[in-house]
Amino acid sequence: QVNFVVCQLFALLAAVWFRTYLHSSKTSPFIRHVVATLLGLYLALFCFGWYALHFVIQSGISYYIMIIIGVENMHKYCFVFALGYLTVCQITRVYIFDYGQYSADFSGPMMIITQKITSLAFEIHDGMFRKNEDLTPSQRCLAVRRMPSLLEYLSYNCNFMGILAGPLCSYKDYITFIEGRSYQLQQSEANGKEDTKYEQTDPSPNIAVAQKLLICGLSLLFHMTITKTLPVEYNIDDNFRATASWPVRFFYLYVSLMAARPKYYFAWTLADAINNAAGFGFRGYDKNGVTRWDLISNLRIQQIEFSTSFKMFLDNWNIQTALWLKRVCYERATFSPTIQTFILSAIWHGVYPGYYLTFLTGVLMTLAARAIRNNIRHYFVESPAVKLCYDIVTWMATQVAISYTVVPFVLLSVKPSFTFYSSCYFCLHIASILVLLVFPLKRTQKGSKKHENVQPVWSKKLEEESLLQKNSYSTTNNSFSQKQEITCRYQALKQ
Repeated sequence: QVNFVVCQLFALLAAVWFRTYLHSSKTSPFIRHVVATLLGLYLALFCFGWYALHFVIQSGISYYIMIIIGVENMHKYCFVFALGYLTVCQITRVYIFDYGQYSADFSGPMMIITQKITSLAFEIHDGMFRKNEDLTPSQRCLAVRRMPSLLEYLSYNCNFMGILAGPLCSYKDYITFIEGRSYQLQQSEANGKEDTKYEQTDPSPNIAVAQKLLICGLSLLFHMTITKTLPVEYNIDDNFRATASWPVRFFYLYVSLMAARPKYYFAWTLADAINNAAGFGFRGYDKNGVTRWDLISNLRIQQIEFSTSFKMFLDNWNIQTALWLKRVCYERATFSPTIQTFILSAIWHGVYPGYYLTFLTGVLMTLAARAIRNNIRHYFVESPAVKLCYDIVTWMATQVAISYTVVPFVLLSVKPSFTFYSSCYFCLHIASILVLLVFPLKRTQKGSKKHENVQPVWSKKLEEESLLQKNSYSTTNNSFSQKQEITCRYQALKQ
């Protein structure tokens, strides 16, 4: 874990150097690819030793599969190989070396590389084999129209900015950044003549990086002080279960799981800051002309802590992984997309039984929450006062449901997980099943479309800013084809 933090801090300094001395205006894309790849492999070697060879082996074999299989079926073979290779490595690590250990290990970066390998394989398949009219708006935007070179492929998978903790980014966004097209603008003349291109001064990421490092510091401080005093394992302590009342037990369940989140806030926010320090992650400007550096951000802490629905929590937690699951599984599933997506998520996370208990429970919770929202919510959105009370109640229910669901994810093993659930008499499992038996999943007649977009009181401002952010994104490209690309990306985001 110390190696991981030291390497990430070194990557932060390297990112500043990379942006300053190897800027796209001074250096060719070839040099930027080479340096980003070599630095990434060096960090992996320093942090994980010769286990880092797995990163090169997994990427190399996947690239070979892409070349020899062809664009028609390579996405299937790459998906099976990359996920299978990751699973084999996770099995050997967990059941042979260090079962139950939370130490940073080489399978963590492999999870990110697996996402990149599979998502790129689907994007190439969409761009080079499928017809344009058969693609969804998001697939059309992300489609890759040419096979990447081996250097580009390794740079995308193993660059120093994201090799240790990600986050996942699309291949087209990464190549646009390396080639220096992120900040170029296009100005069309009114008379229809040729477009005049000019380059904008690069927006500085310094403020965004400083803000994210502050969040990292606070998260680390919270984790080092509060988290240890509120262990999740205490939820299954015999004396606590025998003496504590139900309200006290559920309150401790909530605060103990909330205290477990800052370590993820630290790791993901630091990874985001590293990418930003290198100049990657710029999305555009808001209505006040302020830069937005959240193109590849992995979480929104405020919306996580104030989620009023299961879906809202999942949409703001590990965002890039949620997008990956949607793009490679949910949108392409032929039946039961929710169940397939949760199963894929469990397999990708690892082989601990607790992961599967969490995600199977998550399926129940998600479907039940969806049924309740579709059938009940529209009765409480007419009056602001009633809506506020509804938001408070649903916030409390969501936080308890999330905490209840993810306990096995933290405890890892079957016995302590069932000890916890049996001590609660499987109450939320039973409640979810009853909800699914009573309420239909589809919206009732009274739940008209005018209520679909009504949001929690405290999230309206954030959503408005997000929409403005999407509107401004189309100002960041340098050619007509790029402008079309961003337009369809905006449509996909709206969808």
